[in-house]
Amino acid sequence: MKHEKLTEKLTQYMDAGFPILYLNTFEEKQALDVLKKAAKNAGRQTLMEWSLTQGYSRYSLQKGEYEVPPNRCGFMKVADIISFEDYDRSLLIIRDVPALLEDAAVAAYVKELAIRISMDIECNIVLLSPVLKIPRELENLVTILEMDYLTEGEIREEIQAFCQGQKTSIPQSLLDEMAVSFRGLTESEVISILSLALSEDGELTRKDLALIFEQKQQKVRKSGILEMIPLKEKMEDIGGLEVLKGWLKRKAVVMKDLNRAGRYGVDAPKGVLIAGVPGCGKSLSAKAAADLFQVPLLRMDMGRLLGKYVGESEENLRRALSLAEAVSPCVLWVDEMEKAFAGINGNSGGSEVTTRLFGNFLTWMQEKKAPVFVVATANDITRLPAELLRKGRFDEIYYVGLPKEEERRNIFEIHIQKRRPLDLAGMDIGRLVEGTEGYSGADIESVVKDSIESAFVAGKETVSTEDILASIRQTHSLSEIMKEPIEQMERIYEQNKFKNASR
Repeated sequence: MKHEKLTEKLTQYMDAGFPILYLNTFEEKQALDVLKKAAKNAGRQTLMEWSLTQGYSRYSLQKGEYEVPPNRCGFMKVADIISFEDYDRSLLIIRDVPALLEDAAVAAYVKELAIRISMDIECNIVLLSPVLKIPRELENLVTILEMDYLTEGEIREEIQAFCQGQKTSIPQSLLDEMAVSFRGLTESEVISILSLALSEDGELTRKDLALIFEQKQQKVRKSGILEMIPLKEKMEDIGGLEVLKGWLKRKAVVMKDLNRAGRYGVDAPKGVLIAGVPGCGKSLSAKAAADLFQVPLLRMDMGRLLGKYVGESEENLRRALSLAEAVSPCVLWVDEMEKAFAGINGNSGGSEVTTRLFGNFLTWMQEKKAPVFVVATANDITRLPAELLRKGRFDEIYYVGLPKEEERRNIFEIHIQKRRPLDLAGMDIGRLVEGTEGYSGADIESVVKDSIESAFVAGKETVSTEDILASIRQTHSLSEIMKEPIEQMERIYEQNKFKNASR
């Protein structure tokens, strides 16, 4: 049975006499089916429902028919003709909650009914809405529940039932792959995508997986709290960082076959914290990891999560993490994490919000079950709370320093090959490497780009070693600009024995 856990939980809460249950979901049709089952299990005889479009209705769960058909009667008008005792042994479902509860009279009536339920009426109120908005006067009476996402087994059953209904077939390998890819989409979204895929060529094939990815992109865009980053960078675009790259490649083997890895006893990877010198490949590593894992890359900007109302920031974080789980398997990139959780030990109201966000994020990192691989990047790890660095949060913490000679050689070759492949053979890379001691990867990229532009403006046919050396002479390296902070950073990373991302 679909949504079995939710049905059981609703039944328990109804039996226990919880006065108001807030079911937060977009899937109202499926939610109503679940509520009917739970109400029957809890011994309710009547289902009473109210919505802005349909008005009031009363449905007999025993007879399976309407006692009062849907009619466009206002909520308070119904309240005037129904006594509190009439709600006994019933379930009251209220839809269009945000608009309805803005009316102070309606909110007061719901509160009074909830109090009577707590005293002597065998009834429950269910607020059914995709938008979570609770009036302050009802907060202590409300219990929030969410519609479970379909499990892989349930998704597999949906796909098989769809194929049977459409008299088509699907290979077992594709069925398994789709069951994973559809995770986090609603039942109606699954059916819509399958219908669209079938309408194109009359069969389900691997190319239809792109439709699933597009739908997940839509979910992220509509949320406004996460950003889906296009996958352009690959591991080959990273010069050096061989230890980190090797570690990520090992994790990729697990991420690409989570079910088999789980059966073997391998835990799903949690994530990695990459800290160190700015401009040395931390962000590039996050992007390349998603390409390596062949999963979407989501970027979480903590600034987007902060709201002006009490509890809004925490709700935004909950939605962001829930969305990441819905889109999983994926990589969740938290950039410049030290800025996100700055002020944890402060005394201002802003720091109180940050502390709560930090606590919620820590709990999620520790307990998450969905295959969301977190890549957190930080320039200054000393500003991160110690709780974030202990084992169990991340699988590993890597330090990224200024590139060594061989790494600088790789970085030059990558950027010249990308822009001027025919000029690379004539370059004296050794001289370029010698002239860039203390340069970051971003410094080297900037030097290459600047020299190519200068050669173009000068009308040269090719870009030479001397052109790049001229740009090097005009550039101050990061080690010059940030000499003391970098030296201090390196001492801290050595003292804490963080793994070096380079050989």
